[in-house]
Amino acid sequence: MSTSIEQRLQELNIILPSASDPAAKYANFVIVNGLMFVSGKGPSGSPRGKLGAEYTTEEGYQFARSAGIEVLAVLQSALGSLDKVKRAVKIQGFVNASPEFKEHHKVLNGYSDLLLGVFGERGAHARSVLGAVSVRDNLPIIVDSIFEVEE
Repeated sequence: MSTSIEQRLQELNIILPSASDPAAKYANFVIVNGLMFVSGKGPSGSPRGKLGAEYTTEEGYQFARSAGIEVLAVLQSALGSLDKVKRAVKIQGFVNASPEFKEHHKVLNGYSDLLLGVFGERGAHARSVLGAVSVRDNLPIIVDSIFEVEE
């Protein structure tokens, strides 16, 4: 018998917070034809600032991981169990970065590594990452995600 995702979270010492509410007038997620689109999430604690100015790549990696944990909390709340996630399909990161910053991909690895650690092969995903002049609330990163889920 395989390990449940909740057991895997315990092994990784990850405690999911309550799902955060949307920052404006939109849904936290939408499910269409077995695909769950999770709205953009930032890191917990609402840090403020840019990568390459106030924060290092390593700090950005931790922010991306934290934003990923926020996404997992939405999945857990919506689905009742992370075992209903069939696979991660696509993630997109928006890195609030100074013009000189060049390690956006290394920052988003924080979220990618989290998904692979939690879901194993089911966590493998397509992704894209963009540098942003600004993002809401001056967060260092925002991620949005698409998952295939059991309905």
